[in-house]
Amino acid sequence: MLEKIKQLAEKIGILKKGGGQEKLEKRREKGLLTARDRIEQLLDKGTFNEIDLFVEHQGRDFGLDKQTLAGDGVITGYGKIEGRPVCVFAQDFTVAGGSLGRMHAAKITKVMDIASNMGVPIIGINDSGGARIQEGVDSLAGYGEIFYRNTLNSGKIPQISVIMGPCAGGAVYSPAITDFVFMTDKLSKMFITGPKVIESVLNEKIDAETLGGARVHNELTGNAHFFSSTEHETLDQIKKLLRFLPSAWDKPVPAVAPKPPKTHKKIHDIVPEDSKIGFDVKELIAYLVDDSYFMEVQELFAPNIVTGFAHMDGKSIGIVANNPAKMAGVLDVDSSDKAARFVRFCDCFNIPILTLVDLPGYLPGIDQEHFGVIRHGAKLLYAYSEATVPTVTVVIRKAFGGGYIAMASKHLRTDFVYAWPTAEIAVMGAEGACNVVFAKEIAEAKNPEAVRQQKIKEYKDKYSNPYNAASKAYIDAIINPEDTRKQIITSFELAQNKEYVKKKHKHGSIPL
Repeated sequence: MLEKIKQLAEKIGILKKGGGQEKLEKRREKGLLTARDRIEQLLDKGTFNEIDLFVEHQGRDFGLDKQTLAGDGVITGYGKIEGRPVCVFAQDFTVAGGSLGRMHAAKITKVMDIASNMGVPIIGINDSGGARIQEGVDSLAGYGEIFYRNTLNSGKIPQISVIMGPCAGGAVYSPAITDFVFMTDKLSKMFITGPKVIESVLNEKIDAETLGGARVHNELTGNAHFFSSTEHETLDQIKKLLRFLPSAWDKPVPAVAPKPPKTHKKIHDIVPEDSKIGFDVKELIAYLVDDSYFMEVQELFAPNIVTGFAHMDGKSIGIVANNPAKMAGVLDVDSSDKAARFVRFCDCFNIPILTLVDLPGYLPGIDQEHFGVIRHGAKLLYAYSEATVPTVTVVIRKAFGGGYIAMASKHLRTDFVYAWPTAEIAVMGAEGACNVVFAKEIAEAKNPEAVRQQKIKEYKDKYSNPYNAASKAYIDAIINPEDTRKQIITSFELAQNKEYVKKKHKHGSIPL
């Protein structure tokens, strides 16, 4: 037995070196973490339990039968993050470039099935050259099996993708289906067709970073949710995110000790009374949430709307807020997509949603119309209408037109809708409305500007204020801005165990 134990230890030692000590050292010399380094930093010390270390590839063509690929280029297993169980896989670029073959995929799908069955998050660290060409259709089948499980697990367990190297071709669709994608500046690359293919087919030259780097996907495409400067920062971000998420859809969202907001700003110093003056809604969020800590999701993409997680009274919530500091907080194609997806995620995992409203409506323009703002805007309406989690909306200042409805209005069955006395709720702003409704009267007046200002005042007094909407029960209460945090907390407390009508049909068809 002692001899066999010794042999086991020797085999484990060889396999854990992946592509060999020399390749591992070269990575570290470049300042890169190895696949095992990444797992060790991500998980609590000493908690990683590896499975399928001894799996071997099944390729027999193009010389593969003469090659030994340690663990077939991927490390799989389970462990804990801050005491909570998770499953994880990490592709090892030192072994055949982390390429995906039949058994490589089988290891990943096996650990995905474990995560699904046990009801724990799955975290995938992607660092691969793509499909293993030598294994042909078997590698494509492997991707299909992964995508299928991503889809089955969607809304069941949190799925997190970490891009820490190349992720190209069909491989990109797995991260696209998962809940959150993390990318590291200058390291992560994600695209369907690489620079060389684009140049050969289209004769267009572009480098990998400009085509599909971390900043591109965080700022421009919206394919990524978190951006960081280093691998260490990326792995720390994952730990912070998990503090706000349950382990599975039917498990409780973890609570923490309640903390008062840190900010000492006064509400009137944050939000200008004049709705034409912009302000950063993240300062208002800091005023409202525990410890003034807000973990923003897709911070660099569509900044005219803000999404992310926070705690209020120690309980995790999701926040969707128009940001008047960016494009006046309008809704457009990208912000509608961003908010709708976030709302649906929160609804999947029973995370209450707070919506802060301050917008002039949807962004007008030929480009927006041609980009499909109708169907994109409809996604947000659909997401809020379908949500069954506790929902609270606060109208801060402007809430005009279709934007008012889309931003979790009472008409979409939001549980509690409140407004500040500064709120303006109407089809459009008073100035624009008067130019339409009283156009003839203004034009024929001896002093058109005086009449115009008089009509604007009349419109504001009669329509563009919260009292008109409150008189029709579209607003549950008009509140003192200083009482907003307390009002939100008590509302969520009441709604936490609400019952909802379950659908009798399969599911709806969301606008795409």
